[in-house]
Amino acid sequence: MIDPGKLTQLEGGQKRRKLALTLGALERDIDGVPEKGNEYSYKSIARADYVKKIVEICLKDPQMPSEDAKILKNALEEIPFDEKRSCNLARNTMLKIIGTFPAEWDLIIAPHPEVFDENGIVKQRDFFEGVSVYAEDIRSPFNLGSIFRTAEAMGAENVFVSPMCVPPDHPKAVRSGMGCIETLGWQKKSLDELEEYSKKNDIPIFVLETGGTPLEEFKFPKKGICIIGSEELGVSPEALKKASYGRVTIPMKGLKASLNVGVAFGILMQKWVESLEKNDF
Repeated sequence: MIDPGKLTQLEGGQKRRKLALTLGALERDIDGVPEKGNEYSYKSIARADYVKKIVEICLKDPQMPSEDAKILKNALEEIPFDEKRSCNLARNTMLKIIGTFPAEWDLIIAPHPEVFDENGIVKQRDFFEGVSVYAEDIRSPFNLGSIFRTAEAMGAENVFVSPMCVPPDHPKAVRSGMGCIETLGWQKKSLDELEEYSKKNDIPIFVLETGGTPLEEFKFPKKGICIIGSEELGVSPEALKKASYGRVTIPMKGLKASLNVGVAFGILMQKWVESLEKNDF
């Protein structure tokens, strides 16, 4: 976090960029998933008061549209003060002035309160034992972060990544993962190592790929490893050979019949979880 006094000394585009970055870091801190090194640490001023100071600096921007200024002023006067909403409104206003589209933010649903103790520390992560995903050669760090978010949200136990996958600790993956990469952890495995793990633990492997059993007809295993392939090539021929449990496909009607890999994985996980909760084995 940057001192408000230093921010006021900056000018023009540099000030706006710093404000947008600071507000983004504050949003993540408010959500409880701050980037390492960007946690809110000022002891002399409460975070809510710091947020107000940053928003007030934004309001002094000479290019601030009057309608946006009115909305921000109203946000500052709300009781109780909504830190996150104020941060979000101010950040997006700064990005609009800069002429930059905001980053792609996803739906955020608050964690279940019962998993936290009285100090706000996670007591225990709930998951489906033996439910795992193998990300094969995913190139986009944003897609990989999305896969981790879905895996964590839907109760996967493990995430495995191939040697050619973008590193999960890539800054953009960490950012889009919203703390889920650190929460879940991960293991790098070759396909041969994955197959060995599968046989050792009696956990079948299946793939998400075209040309397989339609999603509604696929009988999901109680425990399993789902391989999802790269954005450009899909699941490799080598991975298909490892899929002893078969291949599942998401039926599509569109002309392009194309889904983002993170979206496709989310659809699959929802159906898998439905099967697990029904004990449909």
